Amino acid sequence: MLSIEKYQQEFTAYLRKYAAVKEPKNLYEPIDYILSLGGKRLRPVLTLMTADIFNGKYKDALNAALSIEVFHNFSLVHDDIMDAAPLRRGKQTVHEKWDVNTGILSGDAMLIMAYQLFEPYDANTFQDLAKLFSKTALEVCEGQQYDVDFEIRNDVTIPEYLKMIEYKTAVLVGAAMKMGAIIANASKEDQHSIYEFGRNLGIAFQLQDDYLDAFGDPKTFGKQVGGDIIENKKTYLYLKALEFSNETDKSALFQLFNSNPEDVSTKIEVTKQYFVSTGSADATKRAIEDYTSKAFSGLESLNISEDKKQLLKRFGNNLMNRTV
Repeated sequence: MLSIEKYQQEFTAYLRKYAAVKEPKNLYEPIDYILSLGGKRLRPVLTLMTADIFNGKYKDALNAALSIEVFHNFSLVHDDIMDAAPLRRGKQTVHEKWDVNTGILSGDAMLIMAYQLFEPYDANTFQDLAKLFSKTALEVCEGQQYDVDFEIRNDVTIPEYLKMIEYKTAVLVGAAMKMGAIIANASKEDQHSIYEFGRNLGIAFQLQDDYLDAFGDPKTFGKQVGGDIIENKKTYLYLKALEFSNETDKSALFQLFNSNPEDVSTKIEVTKQYFVSTGSADATKRAIEDYTSKAFSGLESLNISEDKKQLLKRFGNNLMNRTV
């Protein structure tokens, strides 16, 4: 087993060899740009780590890890277009740096490239990886559609929101880990268990991302703090604040999330005050802890050593204590 930092280094080196600009440059330069922006590389690291955890070779999982990262960044390019987001990881988004059409086409190419990366695997492994990838990619699209639908709905429930973030974010984390298990020829039971670990950790990760969007440090978060509030997104924070509010505060918060004032800084600050005063901020922290605990409890059934289980727990705890 390697350290998280070593997996990141190995993956980044492999990514650099892959992300070469070729003709036509206007198609491939944006791809190289988004892939070089960095980020946590959470998903590919999980693929490599999981291959090692099940006594495979992490180097055998590099192509699958890269496929996950290319697909993830493809979804970011298109999501940023849909959200009209100006920044990604503190830098201009692809459609801002180039234009919307370039973002659409380069994103399309990335989706195809993600599938191509499975081609070196043997037939059985290829089939298992491609089947999981197709299922996951479609779920991510479904999650994105739910997210879009929620923008014009005022009756979104917390179970609906949790389903949306499960599809939009968590299933890709679960798939990243299951791919590592597939490549290591782990049992079907262990493949399922590690997927569930990743899925629950992914839900906790997205809830943490929602929390940081409101309360994170702009210097470390990498995205515009308060972006979800500006876009009137019905996050867990918002839905819990409505649940805990009296009728007066509920009406005021509802009006805030149906307004688009020129002074967005005031809207952000007033909304955050509601999140704190209603207890929504604390409830979100508890939900993050609950889903992290659920992920950890699922590790008990895995056919791996206690040391490896502790490694996965340390990774999860570090993830939930992040500031970016």
